[in-house]
Amino acid sequence: ECDTYQVIDNATRILKASLQAVDAAKDLALLTVEERFPSVAPVRREAAPRLGEAVTVVGYTLVNVLGARPTVGFGHISSTVGVRGNPAQMQISVPIQRGASGGPVFDQAGNVIGVVVSKLDALKVAERMGDLPQNVNFAIQGEVVRSFLESQNINFTASEASAKLENTEIASRGAAVTVRVRCIREAVTSPPATH
Repeated sequence: ECDTYQVIDNATRILKASLQAVDAAKDLALLTVEERFPSVAPVRREAAPRLGEAVTVVGYTLVNVLGARPTVGFGHISSTVGVRGNPAQMQISVPIQRGASGGPVFDQAGNVIGVVVSKLDALKVAERMGDLPQNVNFAIQGEVVRSFLESQNINFTASEASAKLENTEIASRGAAVTVRVRCIREAVTSPPATH
């Protein structure tokens, strides 16, 4: 639904992006830019989530409130499936806010194992069930992301690194490879009113 796209990195470099591919069922999109980035995120070779493993999410949450710098959240994989047992997703306990969607989910070695996709609508669940769910958030599993990239013939770095990094190192690496995507919709002009 966007007329044009921009990608903005942590150095506030603004690049025009093109929509290359979309998988609406998996909620994934591939954008391309003309320029190269100095760092890329490695994808864990065996990217299947492990129940209880620690994860880090980097994104640009609530930019109008928190500013245009990346934010970092820490948590765990709460379930290896998503909403209604969706095997393409996993549930994560990392707090997710508006603007985090599309952000990478890193393991403790700094490898991508997923992409943030949504959070449970706590107010709707509370209305229906009388209980306010807390911190129920979802990501697309890394294997699904890998398959999507492979189907588009995208080269990516597959990593077997497993040495645990400090949270500050994962956050630093994550901020270096995560960009903000801006969707620009051209103003629709209304026809002149007739009297």
